[in-house]
Amino acid sequence: MDTTYIETERLILRSWRMTDRAVFAEINSNNKVMRYFPKPLSIDESNGFVDRINSEFEETGFGLYAVEIKETGEFIGYVGFHRFAFDVPFSPGWEIGWRISDKFWNKGYATEAAMACIKYAQEKKLCNRLYSFTAVPNIASENVMKRIGMSFEGLFMHPALAEGHWLKEHKLYSLDL
Repeated sequence: MDTTYIETERLILRSWRMTDRAVFAEINSNNKVMRYFPKPLSIDESNGFVDRINSEFEETGFGLYAVEIKETGEFIGYVGFHRFAFDVPFSPGWEIGWRISDKFWNKGYATEAAMACIKYAQEKKLCNRLYSFTAVPNIASENVMKRIGMSFEGLFMHPALAEGHWLKEHKLYSLDL
């Protein structure tokens, strides 16, 4: 049974369906979408990611929501929350993040959904501060962070990436709730 968590003017943020997995695997294997990630994901890796998303929902009641367009019912990616605990000074914490199919870029969907998520996080008292971060070259994602009212905190080296990796340096943004 679907759970709708958040609705916006154009979008529904809901629980994941089995039918989302094939489209999500396409998104995760798309070189354009995954440009600022270490590598595109295989079908098995993508399905494992969905399993982890669903486990986090079960554990915390929050997570990365499946996003669909209200008008068409089309699944386009995710926007939502992820609890992180990797080795950086600002950890552990809650991240707000997004991954949208490139077919739907430049339409304001990530911003619209993220703004609604922030309001939801405030209402549900998810945490006191949300973080978002991305590799330095990912200007599009950084622009979403700015549009949703987050403040630049500084740079950090992502511990999951090898020294010298072109994506190792990340920009950190935060928002007090």
